[in-house]
Amino acid sequence: MTTIAHPPETLEGWYLSHHVLSADRAALRALGPDRKVKLLADADATLESIAPGSPDGGWSAAFTLAGSAGQLMVIHARPTIDAIAEAERALAAAPLFDLLRREYGFLSVTEAGLYHITAQLAKEAAGRGGSVGDDPYRAALAERAAAERSSAHVQRRLYPPLPPDMPYVCFYPMSKRRDPGANWYQLTLEERSRLMYAHGLTGRRYAGRIQQTISGAIGLDDWEWGVTLVAKDPLDFKRIVTEMRFDEVSAVYATFGRFFVGKRSSIAAAIG
Repeated sequence: MTTIAHPPETLEGWYLSHHVLSADRAALRALGPDRKVKLLADADATLESIAPGSPDGGWSAAFTLAGSAGQLMVIHARPTIDAIAEAERALAAAPLFDLLRREYGFLSVTEAGLYHITAQLAKEAAGRGGSVGDDPYRAALAERAAAERSSAHVQRRLYPPLPPDMPYVCFYPMSKRRDPGANWYQLTLEERSRLMYAHGLTGRRYAGRIQQTISGAIGLDDWEWGVTLVAKDPLDFKRIVTEMRFDEVSAVYATFGRFFVGKRSSIAAAIG
């Protein structure tokens, strides 16, 4: 049996909140067309007012869903969990939301896993007779993590923009397995680093076609991670997920939740 290893160090950025909503169609019809139009317009005005995010960054956006239990997905990105709650409350205060039902919600924080760096530092600590987490380890980690965080690639992962030429979205949660013979948490850090590196190479083949955001949800939600993809062509969601399922890290160790796919829009377009 492999040795149980410590977790990788991580970098965190914005908190993300995903909400999938469906409309009470009968209640909307009962309002009459004029009242319905006003409710939709007021909801979009509220979304527009919070869309730029807080002074420290972030954004809010609506997406029309296809083929799922809901018609609308709203994603909030904010620098703090308090700002996420504030954005959720502001939008929920729009009268339209009295006629919407939440079908799904997910809370997480953008994450960059430092598998390779953590494995290297752990090996160096063992070589000098130290231990993970001692002063030399922490000093080296702070230096390496700062360099990683400053790179443009990691900045996009931690503070993902909404590219105007990538209007389609795909979101799904996932966790790593703990099955006998396929327990992610009993692999050495070196083995996990190797598997994640190979997995990343698959994703890089879609550079310029898909923007991928990984968000950690351990301790925040039922699943361990969320994956938010935006793309120019929704068929690329099928292509990248198919390819990645053949990577060893997914084929052996990954479990997936529900998928939600749609296109950036107004609330009125999603519900109307």
